[in-house]
Amino acid sequence: MDLNTVGRLVLIAGVGLVVLGGLLMLLSRVPVLKHLGHLPGDIRMEGENYSCFFPLTSMIIISVLLTLVVNIIVRLVNR
Repeated sequence: MDLNTVGRLVLIAGVGLVVLGGLLMLLSRVPVLKHLGHLPGDIRMEGENYSCFFPLTSMIIISVLLTLVVNIIVRLVNR
């Protein structure tokens, strides 16, 4: 790979990160999404010297939503 190709890849990755950061900032203002991580089925264990959090239900919901979005995008692109 030459430096021109590497530069383009880094630039594309940077733009992608900026877009992702902007989306996350916008999504943080949506009231419904503030419940993620506090749903029934999200496992939280706390002790004197440790804490462990496993957002099982939240991750399942996010996975299903992302799968739906990706499938819709793929179907629209393949038309």
